[in-house]
Amino acid sequence: MCERAAFIKACEEREETMAALCRRFGISRKTGYKWLERYAREEDLGLLERSRAPHQHPNMTSADLESAIVAVRQEHRWGPKKIAVGLLRQFAAEEIPALSTIGDIVKRNGLLIPRRRRRHCSPSTQPLAHAVESNRVWCADFKGWFCTADGHRVDPLTVSDAHSRYLLACQGMRGKTDTVHVMGVFETLFRSYGMPERIRTDNGAPFASTGLSGLSRLSVWWMRLGITPERIKPATPSENGRHERMHLTLKQDTATPPAGTPRKQQEAFDRFVRYYNEERPHEALGQVVPAAVYAPSPRPYPARMPAVEYGDDMQVRRVRGAGQMKWRGHDVLVSQALAYQTVGLSPIGDGVWEVYFCTTPIGIFEEKKLRVRAAKQGEKGVLYHKNSTVPPPPEEGEL
Repeated sequence: MCERAAFIKACEEREETMAALCRRFGISRKTGYKWLERYAREEDLGLLERSRAPHQHPNMTSADLESAIVAVRQEHRWGPKKIAVGLLRQFAAEEIPALSTIGDIVKRNGLLIPRRRRRHCSPSTQPLAHAVESNRVWCADFKGWFCTADGHRVDPLTVSDAHSRYLLACQGMRGKTDTVHVMGVFETLFRSYGMPERIRTDNGAPFASTGLSGLSRLSVWWMRLGITPERIKPATPSENGRHERMHLTLKQDTATPPAGTPRKQQEAFDRFVRYYNEERPHEALGQVVPAAVYAPSPRPYPARMPAVEYGDDMQVRRVRGAGQMKWRGHDVLVSQALAYQTVGLSPIGDGVWEVYFCTTPIGIFEEKKLRVRAAKQGEKGVLYHKNSTVPPPPEEGEL
């Protein structure tokens, strides 16, 4: 810049010819006239170095395509992979730019929301490795509650199919998270989609309790229907990771900010369910929508609750309303969640019985101590209580 400014000053003094000045400054006359012309047009700004990049490039993204990328991003908040899938509705596959180019366009247009980078452990797919087909495992959870603009509390209950990621329900419970209301939501789902083989939840109410084997009235109802409850390890939401990840998208699309009233919030939930299932492509499904993968269960919801039957080699006891069974004239506490249900006792030792509900072992009955306790590690039986590990996947053909 100093040399160019000195050259312009010498030209204005007109003491030397242009050829002599160019020889003194070591430039060609063409370059000299170029700087003189730029200075005359833009003054000091004309002496700044300019980009040598071409104004047009044969591989440059067209304006129409860039506008389409921006429109898709503004409508859906998708990343580059999903934006590329969305563009296939308007453009041919060979016209779609690279994912890095799509990301640059999103960033250039101010549509990227930066987030603080967090360190994560390596993800594990083993906990849900047995979800190899639709309705093998359903995932259920309450997304954290929040208040609508008018101050009413909303507790979204979400249920999804682990294999297809199909969102079966997103119901705002309005603070009513008890067994009766949650059971009503699941009964509606069973009537609409059939019944799954397993349902995976955390260890909170009403899915589990602190009683024997973590049984709750809701999980007992599932077991009567032939559905196996699965519960993740405490404080390990990664074992239900694909469902938890859906909650992030749900929050961004429906509760940032919340709607004005619970009714408006439920309308937003219903729109999200349709969008998530029918419009939003999923990377784990090969960029197809969950509705293209999910199929209803062939197990219909029964008109009457199936009877509980046990083998002839078992002692059968009915649990009374307070959660106790009779054993040789004594009251033995089993679990209040099993009130008015029948349990089966199978002998496994001298005065020691394994307690079953339906086909699932739930505890050990010690006749001398007149108590029913949870099985210890390595003891016979697989328990589904809040401190147990997730049960192994069933064998082929096993329900």
